[in-house]
Amino acid sequence: QVQLVESGGGSVQAGGSLRLSCAASGYDASTYRSACMGWFRQAPGKGREGVAVVEIYGPTKYADFAKGRFTISRDNSKNTLDLQMNSLNSEDTAMYYCAAGPVGGAGCYLGTNTYNYWGQGTQVTVSS
Repeated sequence: QVQLVESGGGSVQAGGSLRLSCAASGYDASTYRSACMGWFRQAPGKGREGVAVVEIYGPTKYADFAKGRFTISRDNSKNTLDLQMNSLNSEDTAMYYCAAGPVGGAGCYLGTNTYNYWGQGTQVTVSS
């Protein structure tokens, strides 16, 4: 059973930074190598949206709002996934989720429907 556990959320003032981490367990080696992993978020009253995704040896994809501010990284030796978030603003306030799923024909996607494993989420609150 694949489990994803997020950590690192919290409250920060606008302009600040946070680093989220996700620990993955329960993968067998072959499945992990073929997995996309990513960060998604859901703000109150809004749908869940992709933030950034990464294949086993990166390429990465970022949502437009994340480009230049957020960096996704994957440590395959530790089965962890991080998201460094800089220059945060109030619109970044949301529950952030780690997810994993199979690689598609065009690599990893920012859409949520290709991911079949999800963590419980970690709250990020940015105050202005």
